[in-house]
Amino acid sequence: MSPEFLVTALIVVLIPGTGVVYTIATGLARGRGASVFAAFGCTLGIVPHILASVLGLAAILHTSALLFQGLKYAGAAYLIFLAWQTLQEKGPISFKSDDVRRSMAGVVRTGFLINILNPKLSIFFLAFLPQFVPTGANGAITQMLGLGGMFMAMTFGVFVVYGAFAAWAGQKVLGSASIMGWMRRTTAAVFAGLGLRLALSER
Repeated sequence: MSPEFLVTALIVVLIPGTGVVYTIATGLARGRGASVFAAFGCTLGIVPHILASVLGLAAILHTSALLFQGLKYAGAAYLIFLAWQTLQEKGPISFKSDDVRRSMAGVVRTGFLINILNPKLSIFFLAFLPQFVPTGANGAITQMLGLGGMFMAMTFGVFVVYGAFAAWAGQKVLGSASIMGWMRRTTAAVFAGLGLRLALSER
């Protein structure tokens, strides 16, 4: 596993995306413990994309416009649905203090769905992982799985840090009703914007 891969993967993971936004929002709303579950769900959601790229299934997604568009619009619709839920103080992200005991299964499931419904991840791994496997190398699939596993570990670790920082910040501000309302509307707007961006994006 080359230093080039580790540095490049770390840079990719550090760049805020939908999973980071979800983990931070969960940390702000429900604390550090919930943010860990959110990070786990987001990490779990990239497993099928890595497997698809390693096994060549991502190439089918890349060449099938209908399949790609269908999955893309499903992902966009889900993000917009999350935005609506956030505004309504429902779902896994809620800034109501009396909702903090809700099951963590919903937090994990939401993180998983956010990533599994993003077809651009499969295309990304299809282009990214092979760059770090020598041409003609023996056990190329095993090497790509190892790289994918390391990428997942880095994703989880970085997301946990993001979530912990968000939880710390949330403890400082959640006592103010006005700030809570602002955070709720901002989080909803971000999810809606990400959903629209995904819907309008090209491959």
